[in-house]
Amino acid sequence: MSTAGQDQKVINDGAVIESQGEQTKPVSWFTRWYRSPLFNVIIVGLISFTQPGIWSALNNTGAGGQQEPYLVNASNSLTFGIMVFGCPLFGILANKIGVKKVLIIGTLGYAPYSASLYVNNRYGTEWFVLFGGVTCGIAASALWASEGAIALGYGDIKDRGKFTGIWLGLRELGQLIGSSIQMSLNAGKDSSTRGKVGYTTYLVLIALQCLGLPLSFLLSPPQKVIRSDGTSPRDPTIGKTFREETRKIWALMKRKQMYLLIPILVGFQWNTTYLGIYMTKYFSVRARALGSLTAGIAATFANIFWGWFYDLKCFSRPTLAKICWASFVVLMLGSFGWQVSNEKLYGDSNPRITLDWDLPGFGRGFASMVMLRFLNESHYMFVYWIVGAFFDDIETLTLAVSIVRTFESVGSCISFGIGAAKVPPMVNLVISFAMFGFTIPATSAVVFMVPERPIDLRKVEAGGISEGETGSVGASEDSDEKRAVKA
Repeated sequence: MSTAGQDQKVINDGAVIESQGEQTKPVSWFTRWYRSPLFNVIIVGLISFTQPGIWSALNNTGAGGQQEPYLVNASNSLTFGIMVFGCPLFGILANKIGVKKVLIIGTLGYAPYSASLYVNNRYGTEWFVLFGGVTCGIAASALWASEGAIALGYGDIKDRGKFTGIWLGLRELGQLIGSSIQMSLNAGKDSSTRGKVGYTTYLVLIALQCLGLPLSFLLSPPQKVIRSDGTSPRDPTIGKTFREETRKIWALMKRKQMYLLIPILVGFQWNTTYLGIYMTKYFSVRARALGSLTAGIAATFANIFWGWFYDLKCFSRPTLAKICWASFVVLMLGSFGWQVSNEKLYGDSNPRITLDWDLPGFGRGFASMVMLRFLNESHYMFVYWIVGAFFDDIETLTLAVSIVRTFESVGSCISFGIGAAKVPPMVNLVISFAMFGFTIPATSAVVFMVPERPIDLRKVEAGGISEGETGSVGASEDSDEKRAVKA
């Protein structure tokens, strides 16, 4: 493409604006599609499918498919312990060097973790599992700090429910495919066999995880994205310093909307560790494989349903938030009560019970697990939708997502640590129950603060506009970000 010095401006997607004639060069259909928020969210979802999706597929079999949960729980606790510090660090780096580069880093550490489970399953090597926990913690810190910001920040405000559902739904596709593979490899095992899944299960899953890296190179940086109205997010790396971004993340965490979310970030997924122990203690190998598959289906349904529901125009955003949170509280408390009765029944059984799909009483114990998996994913989507309902610009969303991931990691680190300490399953369940109850008051306060439109903190900090004013204009971009793009 030729240039004419100051007479024209070259736009990233190939359009040219003449300073005197205002002539434009058409952007091809392929460029619009490749640079669209939808395409980028799909790519992020596919990357999430190959990385945490496969990780979830393994962990939802109970203890990564192992016979006992304690070594894997220790490794997972190590992973999330690293993420407590890694998520804010990579959130800051994403605004410094770019979310795409940080996401590429995030694709490098999951496969070693899955490989360590294979080696442990086949040869009994334990140190590699802990090493895999370290690599997974570093990679997850980078991936988690960047993928959520892309899913929430690349598109228009009106599409955030849909895009969040696509992103998390594709992540669950990883669990569905991984679980289907496990199911096919383990379905023929004896109904009374508890034990561990076959080591061949891991080989296919490791191969899938290796696809994450090449997929990450297909992403567009924010400033090259073309939204439906022809605008692009501003390049978040311009003029950024590490010190300034550290100050911003600390200031963001002190905002009422963020620090009141801390209890639910720490406490709402504590039952994940318990469910892993529950599956290894009371279910056969093939029932665990079925549990992983069914949990993936339940989570995918949650993503599709809530992605549609959050974008409904018949409710205001404040009303949607209240309806969803009230529903979650009632259903979660009821599910915990159901699970306590199951744990009491199975824990006191003598001889020790092994649940399998061709044995009586299987449905009761299995259905409660599926219900909790569905509600966990629903809460996951709810938290990200809430964050997207408060903040508009991608710089703030990147930092906000890193805060979300940090405190999620605090909760997961402690809960997996308790799981590794060999406490009785009932104690683990009661702690999870209590932690969820602890989240209710603060989260309820946040729900009543949800605005009709998110704010753009970049404009607020630039001065000349209040938070109320920027909230009223919502997603409109600055005039210098407008593109002259012709279909």
